[in-house]
Amino acid sequence: MIVEVVNTGTELLLGDILNTNFQYISKELNEKGFNVLYQTTVGDNEERLLEVLDIAVKRADIVITTGGLGPTRGDITAATVAKYLHLPLEIDQPSLTKIKAFFAKKEIPMPENNVKQAMVPKGAHILKNDMGTAPGMVVETIAGKLIILLPGPPNEMKNVTASQMMPYLEKHCKQQGIIHSKVLHLRGIGESTVACQLDDIIMEQTNPTIAIYARKCEIVIRITAKSTTISKAETLILEMEKQVRERLNKFIFGIDNETLATALSKELIKGNYTISFAESCTGGLASSMLTDIPGSSNYLLGSVVSYSNMAKNKVINVEQETLDAYGAVSQQVACQMAEGVRSLFGTNIGVGITGIAGPGGGSDLKPLGLVYISVTNEKGTVWEKNIFTGSRSDNKLRSVMAAFSLVMDKLNELK
Repeated sequence: MIVEVVNTGTELLLGDILNTNFQYISKELNEKGFNVLYQTTVGDNEERLLEVLDIAVKRADIVITTGGLGPTRGDITAATVAKYLHLPLEIDQPSLTKIKAFFAKKEIPMPENNVKQAMVPKGAHILKNDMGTAPGMVVETIAGKLIILLPGPPNEMKNVTASQMMPYLEKHCKQQGIIHSKVLHLRGIGESTVACQLDDIIMEQTNPTIAIYARKCEIVIRITAKSTTISKAETLILEMEKQVRERLNKFIFGIDNETLATALSKELIKGNYTISFAESCTGGLASSMLTDIPGSSNYLLGSVVSYSNMAKNKVINVEQETLDAYGAVSQQVACQMAEGVRSLFGTNIGVGITGIAGPGGGSDLKPLGLVYISVTNEKGTVWEKNIFTGSRSDNKLRSVMAAFSLVMDKLNELK
């Protein structure tokens, strides 16, 4: 079954809103064996939406739209689908009753234009929306193809997809089998190097397949298998994973949704280690990412955002002579930051991060994106120099990820 997803909304084309809906829908459908081969984004314009619908219906078995089911004049998806299929709009009474109850519960009058959300193409199957007022719906074309309308707000779309759309498709469409994936996360190695290491496997792959891509300062290997059951797909994936790990296991730190922060957290807990951070250019981001993880109070004893030279000197005892001689962005200062914060909090591990995140402040000797990271423990102090080339926020995130990676390396010395 070929699927096309049509994302509606001028705000998507303007870049005002990030389209996360397609990612969710595509993943849900692919895991059930539906082939999502196309996606289109179109603004709130009837003529263009009619054109997009015509193209999609001709090349796909199932067309799924997101957005345009609200009460405003710009919400035109239901009416446009009805026009395309030459169907009248009619009020779905249960949906209208639900909308009225929604406003009654909030003890506010229902605006008259909300009645529009209960207007559906004649004969549509209603997909209940437990998170909002706009119902989803399924309309069948004369040729037996399906057009499915989902609400645009992500929480509503996910609710309708999981509780209504997927059960409907599994019941009414021929069994598709499943498409199952496992994701391996790597650090300390580049995308091109990974591709070279796995080139012969990739050239011979059939089922499962391997995809390699860079994402959020790490390298990801996605292994995907097609089969009739999850267990059979996992068996296929395991065989491929063994081949990958034989070549790249030392770089793999996590699987599926595991992040470098959660992997570091597990290592700290496993070894009963404590850690502290002295952050300059990252402004507390490293500490924030670790404290996003439940239980971080067991190992993160404290941090200092030593943004100024005064804070570096007065709070974590970076020597003034070192600051004067080498500048705040230097390996010497990074090392003293790590040692000073470790001493201050009495932790097993201390981390110092100092650099120039940009977009200003660089020079020929110290360019934008220059970041020094140091990690210290009872066995000594190490440091590394990085030159990142992204935006200010990119450079901050990359600095944190590099720091976490260096800590992981240092932890291996303590095992």
